[in-house]
Amino acid sequence: MDKGLQLRSVHAGYDGAHVVKDIALTVTPGAVTCLLGANGAGKSTLARVFAGLLAPTSGLVALDGRDITTLSAHARVRAGISLVPEGRLLFGDLSVRDNLLLGGYTRSAAERRHELPGVQATFPELTQLMDQPAGTLSGGEQQMVAVGRALMASPRFLLLDEPSLGLAPILVRAILAAARRLADQGVGVLLIEQNVTASLEVGDTAVVLEQGRALLFGRADDVRHDPRVVAAYLGGVV
Repeated sequence: MDKGLQLRSVHAGYDGAHVVKDIALTVTPGAVTCLLGANGAGKSTLARVFAGLLAPTSGLVALDGRDITTLSAHARVRAGISLVPEGRLLFGDLSVRDNLLLGGYTRSAAERRHELPGVQATFPELTQLMDQPAGTLSGGEQQMVAVGRALMASPRFLLLDEPSLGLAPILVRAILAAARRLADQGVGVLLIEQNVTASLEVGDTAVVLEQGRALLFGRADDVRHDPRVVAAYLGGVV
């Protein structure tokens, strides 16, 4: 059986226009897969296809070899696929605790209580903020809540869409280090990032998208030293 979360020959887009074309991509359990590319390359579109928020126009989505292309988004959460969307999309008037608990909506109350300490262990900074409205937190704290909310569903696969956007470097490192720890615990992580250097430092493999197509794929360290990546994303310097 094929282990992992896969896209196979996927075309997808909006209003009849293809944004991504003929994409094959696997998120492997216990590894960080980096998805890199410029704005408009199709990274978020692929995240939405994985999460069931956008149906591909052709191709399929598979989970451990089983076709889940028509499975709804909430059913995919139950199957172990969680998305942390770009922009976080927290409920600002609700407390940190309530935002986190909402992430476990597919689980029983007892299961949610069981998961909450694990989220706090991943992000200890949230422990003293549990009763504070999420909208009053800093950007980095809000991103921790967004990731923690996804973890409340106890995902096997975690899709992180631009988690470092707008954050200070120290907070970027904290978020990406958490992604690495989760992978080391067996979670398959798809890391969508424009911070190429930081993401490749924690990644195992990487795919670079260009105009909706996969330009290259390989081990993260090999991709980091590819002349095309160096020239386009690393300012010509490794």
